[in-house]
This record gives sequence, C-alpha cells and structure tokens, in this order.
Amino acid sequence: MSVRYETVIGLEVHAQLLTESKIFCGCSTKFGLPPNSQTCPVCTGMPGSLPVLNEKALLFTIKTGLAMNCGIAPFSRFARKNYFYPDLPKGYQISQYELPVCERGHVEINTGEGFLTRRIGITRIHLEEDAGKNIHEGAGPYSFVDLNRAGTPLMEIVSEPDLRSPKEASAYMRKLRAILRYIGVCDGNMEQGSLRCDANISIRPEGSTKLGTKVELKNMNSFKFVEKALEYEIKRQTSAVKNGEAIIQETRLWDTSTGKTHAMRSKEEAHDYRYFPEPDLVPFMPAREWVEEIKAGIPELPDARRVRFIAAHGLSEYDAEMLTSERALADWFEESVKLGAQPKAASNWIMGELMRLLNEDGISIEESPLAPAGLVELLKLMDSGTISGKIAKTVFDGMYRSKKSADQIIKEQGLVQISGADELGAVIDQIIAANPGETGRFRAGEEKLFGFFVGQAMKATRGKGNPAMINELLRKKLAGN
Repeated sequence: MSVRYETVIGLEVHAQLLTESKIFCGCSTKFGLPPNSQTCPVCTGMPGSLPVLNEKALLFTIKTGLAMNCGIAPFSRFARKNYFYPDLPKGYQISQYELPVCERGHVEINTGEGFLTRRIGITRIHLEEDAGKNIHEGAGPYSFVDLNRAGTPLMEIVSEPDLRSPKEASAYMRKLRAILRYIGVCDGNMEQGSLRCDANISIRPEGSTKLGTKVELKNMNSFKFVEKALEYEIKRQTSAVKNGEAIIQETRLWDTSTGKTHAMRSKEEAHDYRYFPEPDLVPFMPAREWVEEIKAGIPELPDARRVRFIAAHGLSEYDAEMLTSERALADWFEESVKLGAQPKAASNWIMGELMRLLNEDGISIEESPLAPAGLVELLKLMDSGTISGKIAKTVFDGMYRSKKSADQIIKEQGLVQISGADELGAVIDQIIAANPGETGRFRAGEEKLFGFFVGQAMKATRGKGNPAMINELLRKKLAGN
C-alpha cells in the first residue's frame, strides 16, 4: 500500500501599517514617490540618530491583535535582529523577539466544503521596521537601493502550523486581508508589497503527529502565487520522499516565470540573528484602559457581519460571504437596503451587474461611479412596472457609465415598458397571424413553442413589453379566447 502524505503549512504574513509617518521617524510612508526622497538620518541609519516609536503603529498592532482574538502583552519590548542586507541601512533591524505585542490568537476560515469553517491559530503578532528595496531591473550591471520603504511600520502575523492545503493558506490570507482592511490598519495592496507572506511547509505520513522537515518559501505577494508555490512545493517534496531523497531544510524562492521554487539558502547558511534587547527604545506597558478603548473602536468584523446578513436580511451563506469580503462592499449593500431596496434584489444586482462593471474597469467599490441611491431608484422602477428586468440592465449600464439618473436614461432612450393590454394585444395578434404553423402545433399540444411566441413578442416590442402581461395575453389568445 502506498503511503499518503499530509501537508503542514504555517504562514508568516507581513502587513505594512497605514500610518502617515514611519515607525521611528517623521518621514512619509507615501508609496510611489521618487527613490530615496523620503529618508532622514534615522531611517538611513546615520550614526548618532535615535529612534522614537510611532504611537499609532503600536495602536494599530494592538487593534489587530484584538480583532484576531489575541492576548495583549502587559509588557513588551523591541529587539535588535542583526543581519546585513544592502537595503537595511543600519545593518540590523529593530523588531521583536521574546516579548511581542500580541500572542495566542485565532481566526476562522471557510474551508470551501459546504461553508464549513476551521480555526487557525495565531502564534504571535509583532511590530518591526520594514527594509528598503533593491532595484535590479533596468540597471544594467548595477543594482540600486531605494530606502523610501526603510522604516515603514510592519506587522508580522505568525500562524500556527494549522493549514493543510494551498487553498486553506489562500483562504487564511484572504481572511487576514479582510480583517486588516475592515479595521483600517493596512490597505492590503499586495501588488505594492503592503501585504506579503512567507510560508513554512512540510509533509508527513497521514496519521503522524511528528512534523516533517520544514522548507521556507519567501516573499509571495498574491493569493494566486501563494497557492501555486505551495502546490509546486508539495509535489516536489512528495516526489523526493517517495524516491528516498531527504528533504533539506532551506529557504526557497518562487519563480513566477517558470512556475517553480528554487533554493535560496540552506540551513547551514541561515543567519544567526543574535537578538538582544534594543537599547535605544524603552519597553512599553499599554494601560488596560487604553487597550479597552482600542477594543471599543473595532467595527463589526467580517464573520459577525456575515452571520447578521444571513439572519437579518435572509441572504444565503454564499451571498453573505461575498458581500462581507470587503467592508466597503458590505457598506454599499447596507446603504441600499437602508434606502429601501429588497435585500436579495440588491445582493443580486451588486454581485452581478455592479461587480461585472467594476471588474471590467479594474476599480474597487470605493471608486464606483454609481451610488446605492441609483440602484434603489432602478429597483423601484422595476417594481412599479415602468421597466422590465431586461431593460433595467441597459439602464443600469447607462447609469454607471454616464452618472445620469435612471429616469433620465429611460426618457432619453425611450425605454419605458409597454404594459397596455390593447397595444400588446395588437402585437400578439400580428405574431399569431404571421405564424400559423407554429400556432397550429402549439394548439395541438406542442407546449414548448410557447417560448417561441414570447421571444417573438419581446423582439417585436424591442424588449419593452411587460413579460407578465405578454405571457398572460399569449395564453388567452393562443387558447382562442
């Protein structure tokens, strides 16, 4: 019997905090400015310069810990992590080691199997400074260093080895991103590097409790890359073990062009970070009153909001999951309902037409040219019979593109629904007269032809005919009444 293997994954997620200034100095954290234009003696590591902690960075870290069910340490301090990279000016990083801000938390993820959830443990959340950025492309035989990012406040969220598949790892990252964006501490922009992760992965025989040899995958900045890198690594490690090869404990990089991981450094080459307490920063002991104040300011989080949407608005698990994936999306939906939209109708239009148009334009719900009031106006016109569902899609598209009201578009394009019995009756009489063969076959019992007559009526009215009225009149007239 062949041995089956279980995958064990733990993630170290790095999230840049949305502070206006860096963690230990007053330099701006704004993204995209000219290289090395946001630096000072502190973040470039000049001798004699001293760090001063950004209080908001600490507040954001505590807020994140509370949102992820962590305990907040009554006593915490920074440590020096000693290693040299060209983009780390001081030759060491100010991070945390044995006394992090937050410990022993958890989040719930959707496993993708009938909306079952699983609890993923969080070992710790600590605060540190980010490094700069090495630039290799377009530099010819040289590499450049941009220190604008050096000193940006960074949280590291370290999970327990509780994840069992690449899809679970992706779901966990999505959940973290949603929480971070809900509480407003990180923008979650993976393309700009403000959210990225390292993964620790090993395999072991199913049923075993002993962990296998761990391999670290570095710096993945998309959900897709996380999944693909882990999928490749599982196949690589499984194949090696089955062939009698030993797994080497090493750090590997994911190559997006080849779809493979390759070795970066082995355990023997790994750094000895030589941590020791940071002498230039005092320990901090957050007052309980301050922690409780931060906790009181945390908004309703995705899981709680999803449960409420199901209970209060009668939405399905799927609809509620999708609508609460982003705080702005959930807010847009709730504003629609508040203004009078039926929850299910609003959900269908938001997840269907609105998301389609936003995706086509590559923009977020925050940038939507259409406001909830516009959707509510459209739904009321449908309910009153002024326009059909088919016409409504045309009107919706026009509202989104032109920012005009539904009434304006309907009047300009002559899209008012035809609901008059006399007008529709005359159209149906003409269709029946023009199709004697189909009429005879329908009356002889070929019921499926009814759809043909409906289609002809909608075509003749250019989609403006009231579908319910057309169905009613067709039944009567085809029956000879």
